[in-house]
Amino acid sequence: MTPQFESLSEDQKELMYDTIPLLTVYIAGADGNIDAEETAWAEKVTQIRSYSYHEDLRDYYAKVGEIYAAKLEHYIDLLPQDVARRTVAIEEKLGDLNAILAKLDVNFAARFYKSLLSFAKHVAKASGGFLGFGSINRAEEKLLGLNFLNPIELEEEEDDFEEEI
Repeated sequence: MTPQFESLSEDQKELMYDTIPLLTVYIAGADGNIDAEETAWAEKVTQIRSYSYHEDLRDYYAKVGEIYAAKLEHYIDLLPQDVARRTVAIEEKLGDLNAILAKLDVNFAARFYKSLLSFAKHVAKASGGFLGFGSINRAEEKLLGLNFLNPIELEEEEDDFEEEI
């Protein structure tokens, strides 16, 4: 378990771990088509981040990697097929992260928030463009700001948290 989550309820922990599969459906499904390239790349990013990312988030991404495929399939089946309804449902569910993140160490919460922003961008870039990479369509672009989340900034003086993947 991610040590920072010890103070969270089981439901709150579950939402934290479900965030990445939900975010995948949110971005990949923005254009009405959840593309296999997008979901496969999202899973790969999750795996990479479990060993090659900021140390505060490696345990988180390792746990997400264990449940990613099953949770992704669960949410694809569970959520509405209509893009607008699905988008609203995911925004409402992930909007609950604001109260959870407020309970956590602010630097961890800021790194988590930044990791979600970059994850969303990775998913959006996974389909289209040259050889399937690099192009973000308009529907995805509108969602990339994750406007349902309150922005969180690092309190630390130096920001050594660089987004690589």
